[in-house]
Amino acid sequence: MSTNVYQEPSRAVPVVFQAEVIVCGGGPAGAAAAIASARTGARTVLLEGQGCLGGIWTSGLLTWIIDAGGKRGIMAEIIARLDRRNARKQSEGEDFTYDAEEMKLLLEEMCEEAGVTVLLHTRVVHAGVNDGGRLSIVVTESKSGRQAWSAGVFIDATGDGDLAARAGCRFELGRPGTGETQPMSLMALVAGIRLEDAAPFTMNGLSEEPKHRLLEQMAQADVRPSYSGPSLFHIRDRLFALMANHEYGASAVDAMQISRATMQARRELHHIVDGLRAAGGVWSGLYLVSTANHIGVREGRRILGRYVVGEADLREGRKHEDSVCQVRYGIDIHSTNPLQGKGFGDDGKPSLPYEIPLRALIAADVDGLLLAGRCVSGDFIAHSSYRVTGNAVAMGQAAGATAALCALSDTLPPQMEWGAIRQALLQLEEWT
Repeated sequence: MSTNVYQEPSRAVPVVFQAEVIVCGGGPAGAAAAIASARTGARTVLLEGQGCLGGIWTSGLLTWIIDAGGKRGIMAEIIARLDRRNARKQSEGEDFTYDAEEMKLLLEEMCEEAGVTVLLHTRVVHAGVNDGGRLSIVVTESKSGRQAWSAGVFIDATGDGDLAARAGCRFELGRPGTGETQPMSLMALVAGIRLEDAAPFTMNGLSEEPKHRLLEQMAQADVRPSYSGPSLFHIRDRLFALMANHEYGASAVDAMQISRATMQARRELHHIVDGLRAAGGVWSGLYLVSTANHIGVREGRRILGRYVVGEADLREGRKHEDSVCQVRYGIDIHSTNPLQGKGFGDDGKPSLPYEIPLRALIAADVDGLLLAGRCVSGDFIAHSSYRVTGNAVAMGQAAGATAALCALSDTLPPQMEWGAIRQALLQLEEWT
């Protein structure tokens, strides 16, 4: 036996559940997909690796939702239900902050109400594709050991395209030619400051000036953040969220690199908060409440689908007959190379509002597999626009409804009639 290879013994893995739809990943896209699937009538399982639903919204403490305006159905319902909990603050624009703890409970309640079977602390480690090229089994690892799950249709909402990659789908990662990816950022909750004092430095949704003022405050405190556009978000009372770091050159599909980036980011956040507090004034009572359990990943695998959303879609503002999501957010590329700047920009590329077609959510290489969220089929430029979470929910909703219809009629996604999918999506909008 080679000292560099361990030959794992073969073993029989029990199939513990036979679902009609299985969603892998319980972030904004995955939670929406599972809810939509179950509401459309399919027996649905949602598998999530963290200890709560919500992904970047909760485990990642994002607290700021972009491009949710005008999204009908589940996104609009989430907004309305957050408002009833007094757990959301509207900015001067369309974006808003929310209470991450309330979001956890809300998503769990919505899944339970829809009849979704939710498994937390459960990570997909293998995909079984049959001789006909159809995904038929996913294998997970958890406290229950190694288990297999079968379904008629699967949805990859892992963010990084983990399921699709394990099933053998082709994908791209990073900038063409260099492979450079957008940096990761670790969010933090902070407290001890008053809104009336911190307002000039707090994001309002329309202007970048609060970021510039906050950066000046950090410079005066002799703090030089790795991100040149640090952002402070007001959540409620004296609770704020801080996004102030960039972790460059870390791959979202390498556990060692993610671990190193997370620990380095956490050290930097403590340094920033300590430095601001030592500077006194507005910041004299500032303290760090918590850093996120999961670092925020902007860019992972982009899985090849039946359509590739590309730069031309943005430039021309393309529309599609099978549109499932209108994207109004522009090109937002956080610096992939700190030697060329530590902020964000659009690479000089123009963009107009555009649509994502259902075809971009259908995997090209494996049957019975849909995609939702930032792992859908697109190029580097387009991905920087559609990756934000308001769009992830809309894509998840479409993938969930499509998966349910396909599973219930034993039809593969490319063969499913668009009229039936459109009707199911209209029915989901009536839930709001």
